[in-house]
Amino acid sequence: MNKLTQESNSYIINSKKPFNPISRFNPVSLKESFDFAYDMSFGRVGEHRDHRTGGSHKRENGEIFINTFQGKLAEFSIYEIFKSHGMDIPKPDLEKYDLGAWDTCDFDIDGIKLAVKSTKHFGQLLLLETKDWNNKGEYLPNKDSDNDIYNYFILVRISPEGDSLMKRHRMWYSKDINRDQLEDIISNENWTYDSPGYISNMELVEIINNQFILPKGSMLNGKTKMDAENYYIQAGDMHDINGLFKK
Repeated sequence: MNKLTQESNSYIINSKKPFNPISRFNPVSLKESFDFAYDMSFGRVGEHRDHRTGGSHKRENGEIFINTFQGKLAEFSIYEIFKSHGMDIPKPDLEKYDLGAWDTCDFDIDGIKLAVKSTKHFGQLLLLETKDWNNKGEYLPNKDSDNDIYNYFILVRISPEGDSLMKRHRMWYSKDINRDQLEDIISNENWTYDSPGYISNMELVEIINNQFILPKGSMLNGKTKMDAENYYIQAGDMHDINGLFKK
């Protein structure tokens, strides 16, 4: 595994994988992801945090919506990939949790727990906020349960870029928005995904112990300021997702 190239306070990606779409999302996955994200933001049925662990940036509902939509799409992409390979995998959780509560893991397949992380189609990093993990690779919010260890972490990339889409339609900073108007905007896009790969919990521990850290306030590729401190692994250093089916 390769550390980012550091130049003063700037960290440069040096191990990449190009975006290679696997498939388009089916309409049912899009609809269910939209309904979930809308209810967890503008609809106020459930509630997501307005900031990252260790972060200071406060999100409005427009940003919370698209982050939640992208995250749920990522889960559906893994569901679709695994089903296409004949794997018995549960459907993504669509329960709307209150603030301070969340599902224990993204997928549990016969006791093997999977965490799915999403990013933009040009993203090259799997990021995990350092304050959420100890040096044993245990997820601290679940520390008092038997769900503190994720066996594998899968990175999914989504196209188009949701942030730019919301900003283009002046919805990024919105607190309230018409549901039908937003759904029309989302449904008119061609949503696709790929997965640059996965890592194991053992590799997470290696990353933690070897200080693969993007500090809060540092600049990624000289232009993106990090809102919180994160552990990272580059897309080019991840295992091909097809290897996960054999495991």
